[in-house]
Amino acid sequence: MASSTRTLEVLRPGRPTGSPRRWPWARAASLLAGGVLLADALALMGQGFFMLGVTLPGVLGLALCALALSWHRVQAWLSGRRWGRLAWRAGWLVLAVWVISVALFWAWLAQQVRHFEGAAHAAPLKAIVVLGSGTPRAQPSPALRARLDKARELAAQHPQAWVVVSGGVDFGETLSEGQVMGNYLREQGMAPGRILQEERSTSTELNLQYSLPLMQAQGVGLDSAMAVVTSDFHTVRADRISRKMGFTQAIPVAAPTPLYIRYNAWLREYFAMASSWLLREV
Repeated sequence: MASSTRTLEVLRPGRPTGSPRRWPWARAASLLAGGVLLADALALMGQGFFMLGVTLPGVLGLALCALALSWHRVQAWLSGRRWGRLAWRAGWLVLAVWVISVALFWAWLAQQVRHFEGAAHAAPLKAIVVLGSGTPRAQPSPALRARLDKARELAAQHPQAWVVVSGGVDFGETLSEGQVMGNYLREQGMAPGRILQEERSTSTELNLQYSLPLMQAQGVGLDSAMAVVTSDFHTVRADRISRKMGFTQAIPVAAPTPLYIRYNAWLREYFAMASSWLLREV
């Protein structure tokens, strides 16, 4: 009888410690989250977006999908390796801490954006500086169009303010961002004589540095009240960079980021802010 029992135990399929059946929800969650991240990244890459806020979720999504599809093998491999199980748990902990840090950064950034709201409307602006962004096929990207439309709104409220459009030539393009932006504003009915075009810059700091002489020629200096129009996620860095450069009355103005790219752009800003802080640019 004892022999028969042992035989049945040998024939019955075993379930090693750490079997995937212990965490079926984790496997399903990994597959769902990975699929969403990967689909989002592929869709945006198909539109020409290859920034870190797109590629990183794509890589993470691919890794999660691969993990979910090989969940049985991974758990079986980990079941006999104590150090492997420790590394497995540590990896998930690191990922969770990073996700929480991103969420906290987004909450802080959103609060800062709300803090800037309305400040430029009441100030006696002498200039409205629009920072450049993508210009695919010599047309403003949706994000850049939102900045330009916000600048038009301000320009209508401050008819004496100069409007400065700033940006150099995109990779693979022949027209500068400044030229494309100026064309858009003129097409929308803005008087050509009040538009100043800066067409050499390739960064926020250079946007402001190269725009300054154009403004100074019109009597607008470092201590003049001006609006700096950019996308919502970029307002904090733009504010800190402008103040570090000596613009004492520069007011950041947030243009909404299109929903389809919003969270990717805000994720990119997470790394951009960290990099700027480490390099002491802000």
